[in-house]
Amino acid sequence: MASFEQQLELELEDLRTAALLRRLRPLASEHGPWVDYQDRRLIMLSSNNYLGLAAEPALKRAATRAIERWGVGAAASRLVAGSLELCRELEQRLARLKGTQAALVFGSGYLANIGVIPALAGSADVILSDEYNHASLIDGCRLARATVRVYRHRDLDHLKVLLQDSQNARRRLIITDSVFSMDGDVAPLAEIVELAQRFYAATMIDEAHAVGVLGQGGAGLAAALGVQDQIDVQMGTLSKALGSYGAYVAGSARLIELLINRARGFIYTTGLAPAMAAAAAAALDLIERQPERIRQLWDNAAFLKERLNDAGFTVMRTDTPILPVLIGSAQAALDLEQALLAHGVFVIAIRPPTVPPGTARLRVTPIATHSREDLEQAAAAFAQCARELGLNRR
Repeated sequence: MASFEQQLELELEDLRTAALLRRLRPLASEHGPWVDYQDRRLIMLSSNNYLGLAAEPALKRAATRAIERWGVGAAASRLVAGSLELCRELEQRLARLKGTQAALVFGSGYLANIGVIPALAGSADVILSDEYNHASLIDGCRLARATVRVYRHRDLDHLKVLLQDSQNARRRLIITDSVFSMDGDVAPLAEIVELAQRFYAATMIDEAHAVGVLGQGGAGLAAALGVQDQIDVQMGTLSKALGSYGAYVAGSARLIELLINRARGFIYTTGLAPAMAAAAAAALDLIERQPERIRQLWDNAAFLKERLNDAGFTVMRTDTPILPVLIGSAQAALDLEQALLAHGVFVIAIRPPTVPPGTARLRVTPIATHSREDLEQAAAAFAQCARELGLNRR
């Protein structure tokens, strides 16, 4: 019988053989349009730092002031050690942004989703979940004692059938990402809301990749479509376009009170670090003052998408600045990743199980602070690597 370590090695070898082994890549710089990796400066095209705020001086100053005033850590759960005023102020800001009565800050998006869903859905309930939902939503559904029904991606007809078949449930909760992070497409929220109202279902959306990117003032997809006041649960993160760390849930005052009492991902973990709360609040201030950052993000994405198309790559249909460059096999995507690193571009291959087999891709994400020269250089590197690798392009 193989030892524990031998079993681990066999599992790792299976991943290597399938070109699915992942590893960490230590950076020697802050996150910006360029990063330092292995003693080289590389163009960063693989982050969620959409507005370039992760290293923004205003956020650094806010975080430093918060440490001086509030200390480094939150000491314990906010229910145990007290709740810092800094978090309450941030929650009020987030509620205004999302057009809700209240909001609650969590330690991360993963903690929010695995805490909120089981708090809202139990054994008498049915969850209806888009098949391409983020892993944290999927895991939240698994932790709930509810019956989970997965509907085909963005398929309203399938969702309608599942709603019709689940009318005996105590509560039905439709859960979807608003922006699907690996494909860059968006959920048909207006139509989902209409179905939810027709069948007396509740709705929960994950706006992690929408806030700071879509809608007036970066309020998200629900705001862009005018349905914010018709969504029951709006979750989002502070760690992507807002450049900080943490997450939040926004909704009615009753919802937030219930989550404070039932969401295990909030109750049983230490509160958000003061520096992160302050940095997120500073990001909201900056987005209000500099709406041109959002416009620049979209301009950069359109520019790079055109250049990648000109170079013969297949950029999948996308409704956002996320540009999924479809490659196909995991090994081919990994080979292109390595070639691009050698040519000065940091972009990581996305492989199963994150995406379906046969759809491995490079998830290219320009940021607002890239210059046109940066993007031209990156597109030229893509074209050169494709020639060197003999990739079959369209």
